[in-house]
Amino acid sequence: MTQYGFYFDSSHCTGCKTCVMACKDKNDLPADVNFRRVTTFETGEYPNVRMYHLSLACNHCENPACVRACSSGALFVDDDGTVQHDDEACIGCQTCVNSCPYGAPQFIEEDKIVQKCDTCRALREAGHEPVCVEACPMRAIEFGEMDDLRAAHPDAVSELPCTEPAATTTPNILIGASRGALLEDFNPVVL
Repeated sequence: MTQYGFYFDSSHCTGCKTCVMACKDKNDLPADVNFRRVTTFETGEYPNVRMYHLSLACNHCENPACVRACSSGALFVDDDGTVQHDDEACIGCQTCVNSCPYGAPQFIEEDKIVQKCDTCRALREAGHEPVCVEACPMRAIEFGEMDDLRAAHPDAVSELPCTEPAATTTPNILIGASRGALLEDFNPVVL
């Protein structure tokens, strides 16, 4: 099976959140819901302080906790390895929300269902990139086959000290980590 996922380059991200807003607009999300989130971290101690940004959406894991937790079958792994959601099958129980270590599934209060990043499947089928990729002014986000992304970014990692260990769900995310993001002995402060 072909496996698709994201690459994010934290050394290029300026934290502008254009990816967040493009996703929010495309999916017509309520004000308090984001499928993609940008978190800013400060690490180190004076005078060796660093700051970096981390942009994450659903990581379309190979062993997705959300799919295992979903009792209605609304969440499933599709043929391209992405984790997809069937709105019609969702019963709004939120077990997927509570099980995902990355906070990807989001409860939509107005509709009483959960939704999440679908990698802009309809756009991709029409020959476009996901909106977060197209919107990023710094070109810090890529989407594609994981083998191709690994070959293009051989130094990328699948986890940072501030993220869930990759062994938990085997996320299909590669991160081009800035120096500050790789510091093992930091106590990150979310800004």
